[in-house]
Amino acid sequence: MDNKGNHHRSARMRARAMSVFRRGAVHGCAAGTVGVAVMTLGEELEQRWTGRPNSHVPGRTLARLLGSPLPPSRMNLLMHLGQGALLGMLRGVMADSGLRGPWSSAMFAVVRLTNDQTLENASGVGAPPWTWPRTELVVDLAHKAVYALVTGLVADRLAARIGPGPGLQHARLRHGRHPDIGPVEPVPTPTPEQGNERR
Repeated sequence: MDNKGNHHRSARMRARAMSVFRRGAVHGCAAGTVGVAVMTLGEELEQRWTGRPNSHVPGRTLARLLGSPLPPSRMNLLMHLGQGALLGMLRGVMADSGLRGPWSSAMFAVVRLTNDQTLENASGVGAPPWTWPRTELVVDLAHKAVYALVTGLVADRLAARIGPGPGLQHARLRHGRHPDIGPVEPVPTPTPEQGNERR
């Protein structure tokens, strides 16, 4: 392939990557919003059952980071929903890239926990999770796992409508990471008419 052909292929691959990031971010924002809504509902049900009081750590963290005079109780929901939607964007990009399923949701759960703990500890509001009472730690891990799984399910569903994504296309050529298999060419996205013809 000549230099001109390489240049065009490189431009197509860049455009494809940017499309994956843009579309994935939109899918993920929607998925993260659904995930955080389900997590919040789960937390409310768990609190009614266990009698655990509301935690205002998220609100205190946001207030500290923004230097806001608002009480943490007013910042709590904003931090909760904002983090859920924004971090969901990453899970959407993962899904649109071809990183789907429970494995990817498990990877994402670690990202969610890491984000929370980094912000809470950097702001001086939180403490490392291994210093928490065990019951509190288990409850937090369970709720974040629910968020990650629901966000992943929604993101994966949205991404599946577009096709396998670059990572899955690469894996279909040959499983594993291989330097001799370069980036795969984009598979054209089927139009609604083509999708109906396949049924």
